[in-house]
Amino acid sequence: GVATRYSLPGMTLSMPQKMERVRNVESPRAAIRATLLFMKQIYAALILAAAFAVFALPLRGASPLAGRWDITVTTPHGTLVDWLGVTEKDGALDIWYQPPGGNVYQVKNYKANGAHLSLVLQEANGTQTALTWDVDASGDKLSGSQKRGDSIGQVIGVRAPALVRPEPKSWSAPEPLFNGKDLTGWEPLDPAHNHWVAKNGELVNEAHGANLRTTRAFDDFKLHIEFNCPDDGNSGVYLRGRYEVQIEYEPLTSNPPERRIGSVYGFLTPSVEMPRIPGQWESYDVTLVGRTVTVVRDGVTILDKQEIRGTTGGALDSNEGAPGPIYLQGDHTGGLLFRNITVQVAQR
Repeated sequence: GVATRYSLPGMTLSMPQKMERVRNVESPRAAIRATLLFMKQIYAALILAAAFAVFALPLRGASPLAGRWDITVTTPHGTLVDWLGVTEKDGALDIWYQPPGGNVYQVKNYKANGAHLSLVLQEANGTQTALTWDVDASGDKLSGSQKRGDSIGQVIGVRAPALVRPEPKSWSAPEPLFNGKDLTGWEPLDPAHNHWVAKNGELVNEAHGANLRTTRAFDDFKLHIEFNCPDDGNSGVYLRGRYEVQIEYEPLTSNPPERRIGSVYGFLTPSVEMPRIPGQWESYDVTLVGRTVTVVRDGVTILDKQEIRGTTGGALDSNEGAPGPIYLQGDHTGGLLFRNITVQVAQR
């Protein structure tokens, strides 16, 4: 037959050569020892081969649902931007959902079966029916339906990009985004309800109304912006139009720490609690590389190279891998002032 050759340690001879070595020993005792040694080598080789075979098998993967999903929901009333984060631990799923507005929250009412996931995102109450999803994962795509009563929407998701990038070699010189005179370089998202004006070198939102975005889009950047938020005011600075750095001076009981001033809304809590000074000028210096953010407030680092897991409420779109604008929130309260807005872009 075909001679089997072993290349494992101690087994460099073919099987016939091994048997010939056993037959050529001079004494029965030596023959027994040689035979036992040979059998031990065979046994060790089989054990090692079995181990290699086990390691060669594909590892059992996580649930096909696990991951971060950038989601667009198309409904009869318009297109919505959502986000879903799913992790698996000990056979159970930990699911977090970011609706089009508001904050990210954990979803506990779900059923998972392989690649299929049913979610109750909002429970029914006395005036409203439940909001549910039924979706299926297939590779890097998620698809299914959203239902609320008789209203049905289409859910389409893709795996969110990792956006892991090295720090750029350098940054461009600071460029002004606001000229202090007019809204050149900016446009309201809802022109019919725009209350943004340039006044005394400041960008002013005179009343609750439209959000305001830059006409330019940015990838990795450093942003400097100064703001003055009145008591009970609420606004935010959106990075790439998707991640809100919160500005607010509402009562402390209105928001938990992860939704207060300096947070990346709902996701990241400032590491330093600073004095609350409504009606005074303050500043943010924000660096965004990929999905890693650093926020310096009034010279104090409050978020240091923290990963933003997903889009926040109010995101313009779910395309996290694309450049996007800076936008200022104006649809919460009026009375906020901004000035000295500059940007530096990455140079690689």
